[in-house]
Amino acid sequence: MLQPESANRGDNYISRRELMKIAGAASGMLAGLSRAVRAQSPQGPPPPPPPSTVTNPPRDFGPQAPPNVYFNDPDVVTVDPAFDRLVQANSPIQRLWKGGLWLEGPAWNSVGRYLVFSDIPNNRQLRWLEDDDRVTVFRAPSNNSNGNMFDFEGRQLSCEHLTRRVVRYEHDGSVTVIADSFGGKRLNSPNDIVVHPDGSYWFTDPPYGGGIYEGQPDVAGGPTNPAGRLRPRVGQPAESGTLRR
Repeated sequence: MLQPESANRGDNYISRRELMKIAGAASGMLAGLSRAVRAQSPQGPPPPPPPSTVTNPPRDFGPQAPPNVYFNDPDVVTVDPAFDRLVQANSPIQRLWKGGLWLEGPAWNSVGRYLVFSDIPNNRQLRWLEDDDRVTVFRAPSNNSNGNMFDFEGRQLSCEHLTRRVVRYEHDGSVTVIADSFGGKRLNSPNDIVVHPDGSYWFTDPPYGGGIYEGQPDVAGGPTNPAGRLRPRVGQPAESGTLRR
């Protein structure tokens, strides 16, 4: 119980000033004790960074690699924070297969539970099977296909560098040419494709396939072959080197 300093306190009362002195002394004692404890128990070194492509030794992505125990994989990097919500947590990167020359165009078939992807220079499409982790040749030759996609009816779409076209594989196995020219000129080398909710197909058409490594060059004097150096590989179609964009 507190009373004003001017009151008759007796033995059972202390003033506010005396109370503040006691509190200050106690606070100083606690601070000193905290410093003493920290001095006797110094903090250890910070934990090592999670295994990554930049750690030494570099991270192992193989099937026998130790499990990644971090909530977000350190090698999944978003350039724009707007994409952070799309990162799947507790899903570390893992290498399922190696043996391709240049792999592109992964497309997941949710009905068949398999992943189709292109091995562009080897002129083939491969398929990873979820049930037993096998990778098999899915389509060869593939006309140096790059991007793949499945539309809303489950039909596969492929962007072909060699023939400079976008095709759709029908359910009966036949092939429909979706696009091979624009404005009266042949396409360059369709690269990636997506399906729009309205049913239309959207694809890119950069010039990457205008060479014999993963497609075919322009006709002599064309935009990507001004010097007219045509050396098509054995096994390419007869019209190789005759297309002009």
